[in-house]
Amino acid sequence: MNVTEKSAYTLITSNEENFFDFVKNFREAYVNYKDKNLIIEISENFKVSNENILLFLEYAHKHQNNGISFVVVSRDVTIDDFPEDFNIVPTLVEAEDVVEMEDIQRDLGF
Repeated sequence: MNVTEKSAYTLITSNEENFFDFVKNFREAYVNYKDKNLIIEISENFKVSNENILLFLEYAHKHQNNGISFVVVSRDVTIDDFPEDFNIVPTLVEAEDVVEMEDIQRDLGF
């Protein structure tokens, strides 16, 4: 798992051989990132199903309940197949935009 600290968020990408190792490593390290805006970028090399991506949903809800952003980047999904409150986008630029917009909303009290 690769971790890159940015000023507005922490980017987590994979260097694992498969998706499930990535999820396992993320779960083990999550305690270190639970208070930071997170962007999880799923490797295009992983063939993942919607059910696989939904493994991150509980973490997204924890972040939302704590007033922190959690965004998943995955290019090969249909966003409409996921719950409305689960931030999933196809590109890193869009994920950065989501974090920025949510920060603005929080600053305005929404």
